[in-house]
Amino acid sequence: MTIDKSSKTRLISKAGKYIILGVAIAFIIAGIRGYQLYQFVFRGNVKKDFVMYIPENATYQQVTDSLTNNDVLVSMKAFQWVSKKKDYRKNIKTGRYLLKKGMNTNQVVNMLKGGLQTPLNVTFNNIRTPQELAGKVSKYLVADSISLLNLFSDTALITKYGFTSETFRTMFLPNTYEFYWTTSAPEFAERMKKEYDRFWNAERKKKAAELQFTLPEVTTLASIVQAETAKREEMARIAGLYMNRLKKGQPLQADPTIKYAVGDFKLQRILYKHLQVESPYNTYKHAGLPPGPINFPETSAIDAVLNYEKHNYLYMCAKEDFSGYHNFAVNIGEHNRNAAKYRRALDKLNIK
Repeated sequence: MTIDKSSKTRLISKAGKYIILGVAIAFIIAGIRGYQLYQFVFRGNVKKDFVMYIPENATYQQVTDSLTNNDVLVSMKAFQWVSKKKDYRKNIKTGRYLLKKGMNTNQVVNMLKGGLQTPLNVTFNNIRTPQELAGKVSKYLVADSISLLNLFSDTALITKYGFTSETFRTMFLPNTYEFYWTTSAPEFAERMKKEYDRFWNAERKKKAAELQFTLPEVTTLASIVQAETAKREEMARIAGLYMNRLKKGQPLQADPTIKYAVGDFKLQRILYKHLQVESPYNTYKHAGLPPGPINFPETSAIDAVLNYEKHNYLYMCAKEDFSGYHNFAVNIGEHNRNAAKYRRALDKLNIK
């Protein structure tokens, strides 16, 4: 039996149609699959802003659990697929990551795999002791309070930065700084030294030299000024008063140094027994500046010392209205009258 030429042509034509149709279907399927994969990778997958903390030695399961438990992703399947393709499962990086609403899966995995942390603001101010500093900073960083506190007894580190145990705290200038959550205690100290060097520019160093002060001495006096007043507009005047005393060789007789020496910052009334405490920080007994600061002064207090107000005041006393301001005097007679008014106000409130 033979197939004529026309039949053969029709048969080939029909087979060709099937091949073309098959190829077309394959392209369509591939296109659909490609679109699905594209959606997996590049479609927005983060429902809401979410700060994700990945601790040290965390597993991939912990990462997915965190995302699931906090209902962060539209599609966990997409995250898992991209994580596998990019080998993220074996590259978990410790850190703090800000996942923004609308981020796609590719962006999320790239961020986490690359350890591209989002920094956070670390603020510390109004602190008096290393314990308070460690307590505040440890709330922001992976470094715990013990490791931060240990910085202040690390003699090798203190010497490396050019300080003494008494002056080391002058390196830590209260402010708001950007840090990564994974910052360790030594890294925190290193950053503080950089900020210290940045603050002490040529202009400030020149002013300190004109006062014949070392940089730690400027900060030490600033710590006393800050402890005396919360009123910024008074700081330069108080700094000027203490400069007058130092020039005359008079003891500073600063009550905040007595509180520091006694170890009681809550003292409301300084008594004779407190003035007898034996301490290099007792500025009633010892002339000149104490060995180091009595708190962590703000940069505004440091600048108040560098730009102190020139006047003739040698005495000051808290105002009797408890406003936080002071009465200033140029002689002891005037000062005694101001002090008497303040004592009467204390007596009236039965403050011992």
